[in-house]
Amino acid sequence: LEWNSRLSWKSKTKPNGKKPPAEEKKQYLEPEFTKVRVVDFDLKELVVLPREIDLNEWLASNTTTFFNLINLQYSTISEFCTGEICQAMTACNTIYYWYDEKGKKTKCTAPQYVDFVMSLCQKLVTDEEIFPTKYGKEFPNSFESLVKKICRYLFHVLAHLYWAHFKETVALELQGHLNTLYAHFIVFVREFNLVDPKETCIMDDLSEILSPSPSSQNHVTER
Repeated sequence: LEWNSRLSWKSKTKPNGKKPPAEEKKQYLEPEFTKVRVVDFDLKELVVLPREIDLNEWLASNTTTFFNLINLQYSTISEFCTGEICQAMTACNTIYYWYDEKGKKTKCTAPQYVDFVMSLCQKLVTDEEIFPTKYGKEFPNSFESLVKKICRYLFHVLAHLYWAHFKETVALELQGHLNTLYAHFIVFVREFNLVDPKETCIMDDLSEILSPSPSSQNHVTER
């Protein structure tokens, strides 16, 4: 995944401070932005389970990678995602609430929500009992459900990045990284049914442009 390595040094650049016109339309759907990618090949080939690899090993490796990349992508705009600007964790017409371990529902600011997400993901992917790294160690029975939980939360962060911080991402010239990361992630979760389509449907318009589902591929022209 060579395309991710350029994120860190670009993140030091600051947007120019100009306020774009009110975003009645979704800026991230405009062709001038959706055509920008860091790689230009079939991402499906990257996510298909290799024959010699155990499924859980593959899910663990990819989930950990996506956690690190999405955390890094968010960090590039984190100074613009404040409690004053993003008073709720929003994406399209959806507000995400955080549920703690006891199931208590909490409305929190976007940076608080993202912090909860990243802290939980970090805790899970570094837990040797859940994401074992030693040879011969078994994955727990709950492994797939925990991977699904991580991927659902990471999708929330990606959706918020597009909905609330796309203009900053463009100002940093990082839309190509975000588009590639989003497309790769969507192809991965589709391949292994890791996120309920009812959850991802709020971003279907973008998903179908960046990574068309097999049923719609016949209608897509070459870029």
